[in-house]
Order: sequence, then C-alpha cells, then structure tokens
Amino acid sequence: QVQLVESGGGLVQAGGSLRLSCVASGRTFSVYAMAWFRQAPGKEREPVTYISRSDGSTYYEDSVKGRFTISRDNAKNTVFLQMNSLKPEDTAVYYCAAGRVFGSTWYNSLAYDYWGQGTQVTVSS
Repeated sequence: QVQLVESGGGLVQAGGSLRLSCVASGRTFSVYAMAWFRQAPGKEREPVTYISRSDGSTYYEDSVKGRFTISRDNAKNTVFLQMNSLKPEDTAVYYCAAGRVFGSTWYNSLAYDYWGQGTQVTVSS
C-alpha cells in the first residue's frame, strides 16, 4: 500500500511559478512510475506529466511542454512538479499518482493504482 500526499499548491498570478511536491509512504516508491493529473471545475481529469520509475523518461501534455518539469527523488520518496509561466487555464486541482505504468500508457488514469488527495492551484489573470 502506498499513500501519496501532495503539497505546494496556492494562488499565483499569471506568469508566476509554483512547485508541487508529492511524498509517498512506504519503501517501494522506486518501483512505481509517477504522474501528475489535474482536474478543473466542470471538466474531466486530464494527464499532465509522467516520469518513469527507472531511467527517468518523461512525458508531458502538449499545453505544458516547456513550462512544467517533473522530477523525482527516490531517496526522499518524493516527486516534484515545477510549474513556470503559469496561465489561468492551468487552474485546477492537481493530483499525483503512482503505478506500474509504462510510458506508452502514461496518460491513462485507470493504469494508476494510488492517488493523492489533490492540491489546488489557482492562477489569476
């Protein structure tokens, strides 16, 4: 069993930055690929980014490429999401997820076994 706890959300002006963190419990963090999803009011949950468990391969949703960066520290059981040049359309609840997921299916929320409770990110214009 893995428990995920996100932090770092908040209110920021357009063009600003935030860094989200997701800390995982347990000693098996390194066996899981990690991802960030987000859900805006009235919309479905959508994939944002993914990092593999081993070689650090990453994938990004097109709208965040060049602005967001995912990274992980297996020694600290933590995955990070650095978000720069934020836009009002980035406003959402951001969730981290863990699972034995290959990069070919990184965008499929059903492939992930564990989810955090979410952290709110609000970008004002």
